[in-house]
Amino acid sequence: MYNHIFNSQTRTITSAAGILAVSSLLSGLLGLFRDRLLAGSFGAGNELDIYYGAFRVPDFISMVLVMGAISAAIIPIFSSYLVRSRQEAWEFFANLLNLFLFFLIIISVILIIFVPQILSLIVPGFSGEKKELTITLTRIMFLSPIFLGISNTISGVLRVFRRFLVTSIAPIMYNLGIIFGILFFVPWLGLNGLAWGVVFGGFLHFFIQLPILLKTGFKPKIILNFSHPGFIKTIKLTLPRALGLAAGQINLIVITAIGSTLAAGSIAVFNLANNLQNLPITLIAISFSTAAFPFLALYFSKKDKEKLLEEFSSVFRQILFLIVPVSILIFILRAQIIRVILGTGKFGWADTQLTAACLGIFSFAIFAYGLVLLISKTFYAFQNTKIPALVTLFTVGLNIVLCYFFVRVLGFENTFQSFLINFLDLQGIKDNSVIGLPLALAVSGIFQISLLLFLLYKKIGDFRIKEIFESCIKILASGVLLGFACYFVRQTIAEFVDMQTFWGIFCQAALASIVGIIVFIASAFALKSPEIKALKTLIYRKNGR
Repeated sequence: MYNHIFNSQTRTITSAAGILAVSSLLSGLLGLFRDRLLAGSFGAGNELDIYYGAFRVPDFISMVLVMGAISAAIIPIFSSYLVRSRQEAWEFFANLLNLFLFFLIIISVILIIFVPQILSLIVPGFSGEKKELTITLTRIMFLSPIFLGISNTISGVLRVFRRFLVTSIAPIMYNLGIIFGILFFVPWLGLNGLAWGVVFGGFLHFFIQLPILLKTGFKPKIILNFSHPGFIKTIKLTLPRALGLAAGQINLIVITAIGSTLAAGSIAVFNLANNLQNLPITLIAISFSTAAFPFLALYFSKKDKEKLLEEFSSVFRQILFLIVPVSILIFILRAQIIRVILGTGKFGWADTQLTAACLGIFSFAIFAYGLVLLISKTFYAFQNTKIPALVTLFTVGLNIVLCYFFVRVLGFENTFQSFLINFLDLQGIKDNSVIGLPLALAVSGIFQISLLLFLLYKKIGDFRIKEIFESCIKILASGVLLGFACYFVRQTIAEFVDMQTFWGIFCQAALASIVGIIVFIASAFALKSPEIKALKTLIYRKNGR
């Protein structure tokens, strides 16, 4: 039964994206439950600051050294070997897997030794017991990148074989491991239990995929060939991508460093809001981009530019059609979302206000970060990892400058600060400097997508810009109507429910969202949006009509 379900192949981008979206939704819901447990148990204070500060370095290793190779190199290189010879493909992968494991262990051991010095740079605002506890958690969490590194490498190969289901289940297992740690390890081990939960989640992420990898024909081999042509090509393709990811992770490290010097709980507030804004990006943009990547790489290999541009335009418009209305709903219902998801236990009203303000700012750039993923993967399909990496480096530099600028500007009374306080409903909050961090990310994200689109045009010419522009106008028009409808219902419902209770706030947010979505879909039909037609066709196919 296990093999029958998880070993099944996915044949189209839409069905693959559907599987990834559903599993991402489950993983996202578990992530929300995880954050609710964290917020309720610890509040937005020192303990969560310690956890998020400790998480940053191991996450850096996972993202840079492994995800760079997965996204940029393994899928196209393994695919090219597979076309020629399955045996050569497996030999390449076995060698790559062994070398990755070797490097991950060496790097983890070295970094474990130098954790105190590293954390002095990452969380300069921490001292005494707070810093010591952060050091302990960081050292425990360094076991996680080893499991996640091997697991994500396996995911890349399984996606080539279109085993999207099992690769999408892995993140669910990761969140389950962390939740298990919160519920069972923390009462036993204290804050250290959070770190062991992360390690357990990494192990589950790996363990769920291993049987399916073996089913596809992989047989482990003891081989360490540094001169293997496939490994050399992987390194060449990985380095620019890893550089770009390193820049992105350094970006988060700088944000963490700045946050450690602000009011207690600032790191927690930023991360909780960031996790929430990442949910639609994961559900929509990552699902479609990940599913599209193997197809885009295939069309590039076949030199079928017309088909490649057709798929790119379609996925671009589908992402916007789904992510724009969600972003508008998030902004209008930001306080309700935070209160429903995180408003429990030690997470107070001031925490809610600040986290909601950060989420509201993020909502203006969700579309940008969603499309950055697709355009970057389009460049990767061309086996060009340099352009996205260089753009990311430049964007990170801009963001770091903006972070320092906005935090400083918001540190004293001025017209800009007053505008944001009124716009984001932050009256009564003494220190609101933390909102400068998401503001910087939002501005730099919009800049990044603009620059990538320009460079994509310079590389391949017209990528069906007129088709995309016409869809954007219709999507924005429908989005404006959604916004008005959602705001009206939100204000109206508040008169009829008890806004001091969980269910009152939940009903307000749910009804406003439902009405807004109905208005959006109706207006999309009225405007004859191509994306709503595609959705209608998909529904009819599912019903066998």
